[in-house]
Amino acid sequence: MAFTYDDANIFAKILRGEIPNDTVLETAHSLAFRDIQPQAPCHVLVIPKGKYVSFDHFAQEASEMEIVDYIRAVGKVCELEGVSEDGFRLISNAGRDGVQEVPHLHVHIIAGRPLGRMLAKG
Repeated sequence: MAFTYDDANIFAKILRGEIPNDTVLETAHSLAFRDIQPQAPCHVLVIPKGKYVSFDHFAQEASEMEIVDYIRAVGKVCELEGVSEDGFRLISNAGRDGVQEVPHLHVHIIAGRPLGRMLAKG
């Protein structure tokens, strides 16, 4: 599958400094920031700084340094937010059926309350 990155997406604008964010963590290859419409007391987005559309795109084309940095950034955010003990949900939506709203890879770290079942039938 060919991946086409759109430089006009909101996360690209955040990375360029055109839109402010509430940064939780910034590394060489990743940025984590609070969601502007949190679904739980802790709702942090983690994005790579590279131009990757989805997790599968990132897994196939990112460098080893980018992959290690990104995965470790997710772990560090969990540590900083103190969510490991009670638990959290890590979500990455991809494509139309996955209801991906922003075409830039991002994971949601959601925690701070019981989250219920992941999916309902239907």
